[in-house]
Amino acid sequence: MTRCIAAMLAACAALTAHAQYPEKPVRVVVSTVPGPLDTFARMVLDKMSAALKQPFVVENKPGAGGNIAADMVAKSAPDGYTLLFAIDTTFTVNPSIYKTLPFDPAKDFAVISVPVTYGQLLAVHSSVPANSVAELVALSKQKKLTYASGGNGTPSHLSGAYFLATAGIDMTHVPYKGTGQSVIDVVAGQVDSIFAVTTGVLPHVKSGKLRALGISSAKRSALAPEVPTIAESYPGFEAAFAYAFMAPAGASVDVVKTLNREMLRALAQPDVQEKNRTFDYVATGLDPSQSAAWLKDNRDRWAQVIKRAGIMME
Repeated sequence: MTRCIAAMLAACAALTAHAQYPEKPVRVVVSTVPGPLDTFARMVLDKMSAALKQPFVVENKPGAGGNIAADMVAKSAPDGYTLLFAIDTTFTVNPSIYKTLPFDPAKDFAVISVPVTYGQLLAVHSSVPANSVAELVALSKQKKLTYASGGNGTPSHLSGAYFLATAGIDMTHVPYKGTGQSVIDVVAGQVDSIFAVTTGVLPHVKSGKLRALGISSAKRSALAPEVPTIAESYPGFEAAFAYAFMAPAGASVDVVKTLNREMLRALAQPDVQEKNRTFDYVATGLDPSQSAAWLKDNRDRWAQVIKRAGIMME
């Protein structure tokens, strides 16, 4: 009887501990330098911190396409006090473009949320004589064109390579160490074209320095509804990306549900919705299991695309 009572007390204590999560500051490793992901992460984490009454402390650990940050979190204690915010490509693309990974993207993490998705806008320098995707494809068959990216294996590179493979054309890839400089050089006319986040190139489109030709996601952008999707020229084409909020494998189901719930609540707040609109992000509303399924489906899809396009780390 004494043992039963002791077991019951221990169980109650465990439940109480889970109910009080978090009881101390939570460390959140962000897999990039300060930029779009970091800005989004801090925005929603501030809301979650206020709701859960504990600080969420961001630590930037960029490098190797997110692999450094992911490996660090994968090897952390699964107690809910070390989490990861990464671009989804760490889990959907890296398994196909890196020969080896220091972690298993499918087994070493508990998926909390895939909170938002976003596409890429295909733009060309104003001197490029192409006013549509079809005209760009035709032009590329007449002369050698170039396309910039934020680096090998980044969303801008993947979107570009996927587009070339789909259209059956070739362009010279010019990778940079970040999207910012790549956009600057396309605006300057040093590179002909680029796939980049809508907010990064739209101001230059409006100024007349760049010309927008297509959107990589399945639906048109709310920020630039006049720009057709590439799928309108090539049915089935979709290059959508997302952010991923993860915990180490073995994290409590209750902790994961708590974090997902507070993420959804943060995304539902009017000021966050307005900022997401200006960032051209689309909230998914996915729970943990749906988020895990999203990552798996896109991991399988990108594996086929990467094989078809011949994308590998250079």
